Amino acid sequence: MLIRKIETFLRESGMAPTRFGRDAVRDPRLVFDLRNGREPSARMTKRVEHFMNIWREEAAR
Repeated sequence: MLIRKIETFLRESGMAPTRFGRDAVRDPRLVFDLRNGREPSARMTKRVEHFMNIWREEAAR
């Protein structure tokens, strides 16, 4: 599930849920909505996973 990946990322990064949603997909309510049962589209899932991968690559530098 995408929300589990996001929750892990938030713990690792220390990023606030609203900042994550805004930076990843321009939706500050994303994490809260996913926690409440919102189902992400395939496109949104790809965008979120891409954002997390890029962030991790940059943080590793």
